[in-house]
Amino acid sequence: MMSGEIPDNDAIKRSRPLPVRIMGHFRSYWQLWLMFIPAVVFVFIFHYIPLYGLQLAFRKNSRSGGFDGDWVGFKYFEQFFSSPNFVQTLTNTVRISLWSLVMGFFAPIILALLLNQLAGKKIKGFIQTITYMPHFISMVVIVTMLTIFLDPKSGFIGRVAGPDNLLNIEAWFTPLYWLSGIWQGMGWGSIIYLAALSGVDTSLYEAAKMDGASRLQLIRYVDIPTILPTSIILLIMDMGKVLNVGFEKVYLMQNPFNMQVSEVISTYTYKIGILSSQFSYATAIGLFNTVINLCFVLAANWIARRASDVSIF
Repeated sequence: MMSGEIPDNDAIKRSRPLPVRIMGHFRSYWQLWLMFIPAVVFVFIFHYIPLYGLQLAFRKNSRSGGFDGDWVGFKYFEQFFSSPNFVQTLTNTVRISLWSLVMGFFAPIILALLLNQLAGKKIKGFIQTITYMPHFISMVVIVTMLTIFLDPKSGFIGRVAGPDNLLNIEAWFTPLYWLSGIWQGMGWGSIIYLAALSGVDTSLYEAAKMDGASRLQLIRYVDIPTILPTSIILLIMDMGKVLNVGFEKVYLMQNPFNMQVSEVISTYTYKIGILSSQFSYATAIGLFNTVINLCFVLAANWIARRASDVSIF
């Protein structure tokens, strides 16, 4: 280094040995790592350790429920694919999931765009509170409310709908599922879009209004381009749940009248694995479900990266 030259601190840090740099990093940011450790431990215990149990999908079902069964390869996968319930269960899962995905994806965006156009803070805060509240209602309570509202004798919807309970009509099961899901999650899902819209430069709105832009034009040319990257990321993440139709809600809504259209992979796995104690068969079904979801995520991420240069990885 020449005399009088200002030393480059970054270059000095990079020249240090890797263990020294790592220790220096932890000393500087130990508070953040201390907050991060509980999340790492939680994920490791409940997401990585259970991966050891995936071998059950390739072993003969053991009466003890352990890993001492003989290796049978893809026997249980073939059993599931050849099962008479395979096509029906997969069809029900995809139908319910796609309706919920499409409708549940656009509803929070529309709500966020409308709320962003409200000028009054009190009215905006009141609507936000009302729309957020259903998110905190238990799923058991949600299905109970559905049952009460749709009762043809005492429910205010059931009295108008007719003499038959809509939950007992197969054609109504999927609409009831995603409509109640939108009502419960629309407000909560709009939070992230409202956060993105709050970062819009107000000068863009002022310039657009000076040019005579209407509210719809503001939404089209200012708001939508702002939330587009966020919506793409969330859509990619949602694609990983295409076959993960919520077990609890579907199971609670099931009855003998709608079983043909309500039996999905998650409920079928529960009945096979827990009620019938066929742990290996249930593990194989669950692994198939996970692999398909992973393929959907990778495909959606690839398409988004090629189409818009926005992706998760």
